[in-house]
Amino acid sequence: MKRGELYRVAHPTARDPKRSRVFLVVSRQVLIDSRFSTVICAPVYTAYHGLQTQIPVGTNEGLKHESSIHCDELISLPKSALTDFIGNLSREKLKQVARALAVALDIANAQQ
Repeated sequence: MKRGELYRVAHPTARDPKRSRVFLVVSRQVLIDSRFSTVICAPVYTAYHGLQTQIPVGTNEGLKHESSIHCDELISLPKSALTDFIGNLSREKLKQVARALAVALDIANAQQ
């Protein structure tokens, strides 16, 4: 498992109306490689509102539909749930995700 990989997860949360949802692994690689049992992920939705915290993705990344990664809705998922590999992001898309995460977490203002 690596940062930037997309996985389809069956029944990720009790309140998610879909039977499965695609998630992007965003945890740092050191955490992914550790014995820690969960990783931080960002959900992928078909909705795209053009926010700075949403990154468009689609068939180039292994998805069936044009979608977007929502960096404002991070969730911790068990590594054991991430078994259905879909695809991975390009280096450029991963940079866009890093910028979106910085916006979502207000990292620039946290350093003041």
